[in-house]
Amino acid sequence: MKAHTDLKLQHRDIVFSALPTDQAVQAARLLGRIVGVTVQAHPSDHRISVQYCISEHTLLKLENVLMEAGFHLDNHILQKIKRALAHYCEEVQSDNLNIPEHNIKSRDVYIKVWEKHSHGDHDDTPEELRRYL
Repeated sequence: MKAHTDLKLQHRDIVFSALPTDQAVQAARLLGRIVGVTVQAHPSDHRISVQYCISEHTLLKLENVLMEAGFHLDNHILQKIKRALAHYCEEVQSDNLNIPEHNIKSRDVYIKVWEKHSHGDHDDTPEELRRYL
């Protein structure tokens, strides 16, 4: 069960443009007020590290909160690609978490099928052909 819980916990970096300065600290304050989001500012790198549960938040939603508040994300091509990949992965992960668990059949069904199935080295080749091969 622990691995399933760890899959839902996301660790992401959000990188800001160099100007205006001090965006990382202000963004960390803003996102730090959201329940379930842990934020650490890295002002010298113009970025913040965020941690959140995928069942409660997504990177896209957090970025939208920041952009609506007037923050400017780094729009270099590499950052855009990283964000797009993270958005896609989180969307798939969120969709997978929302799929109900299958009702797995009991073992007895499989045991009965196995008992009725012929086992061993069964060869359908006629006896006369096996002698000559």
